[in-house]
Amino acid sequence: MKSIKELKLLANDNRKRIIEMIYRAKAGHPGGSLSIIDILTAIYELDVDFKNEKRSRVVLSKGHAVPAQYAILNYKGIIGDEELATFRHVDSRLQGHPHIVDIPEVDSTTGLLGQGLSLAIGMAMAKRNDNEDNRVYAIVGDGELHEGQIWEGIMQAAHYKLNNLVMIVDYNKLSSSGPVNEVIRVDSVSDKLKVFGFNTIEINGNDMEQVVGALEVAINEKEKPTAIIANTIKGKDVSFMENNPKWHSGALTDDEYKIAMNDINKVREEI
Repeated sequence: MKSIKELKLLANDNRKRIIEMIYRAKAGHPGGSLSIIDILTAIYELDVDFKNEKRSRVVLSKGHAVPAQYAILNYKGIIGDEELATFRHVDSRLQGHPHIVDIPEVDSTTGLLGQGLSLAIGMAMAKRNDNEDNRVYAIVGDGELHEGQIWEGIMQAAHYKLNNLVMIVDYNKLSSSGPVNEVIRVDSVSDKLKVFGFNTIEINGNDMEQVVGALEVAINEKEKPTAIIANTIKGKDVSFMENNPKWHSGALTDDEYKIAMNDINKVREEI
């Protein structure tokens, strides 16, 4: 396993890949991709072995953040550098949401918010029935908690005690409609999930040490599903994007691209 410093450096590289993709495509969702990249980087390094057919799976329920997933698959050699440059182009495999038919390694096709957790629950139940000793991770947006299907899934996962399911809430407090709690209040998420019957962990989702610690707890949980409430910053490490709802989606100008890459390089120097 990589050290915490190595994971931080890898996440930093993945942030550059995200910005590069969206800049070239002149479209995409940078804010939520940057907020979850620390978590996704750690999951794929700690618990996803692409050489193993019966491996842990990752369902990106907030599918619009797929640049984060593509960045990791590029690092893993599954998506080449030339193909990465085709993000959102006509006839490219790399569309704005993950599509399992084109890229099996994304593990699920997602896009309609609320459905990814249900897919992950089905996968987790199948793995348990087949006595597979690995996990299914579902990455859920905090704005996605406004969807009723999420709460139906939470009830089901707890009822069946799916100890191989790890639900991660990207709690960056902003949705496409503005501040999440101004649309519909979803605060006290950790307390709610505890009542439903989840092993609940609340962390700083952009602190790699805390991320790794939470994932290790989840991997060792034997009694119930785990929920990691990851407090993150939308647009993390890009100065003009951080906590700015404008950057839920959007294209970067040449100047904004230069600033973004410079910001990320500065963070790298501090690691």
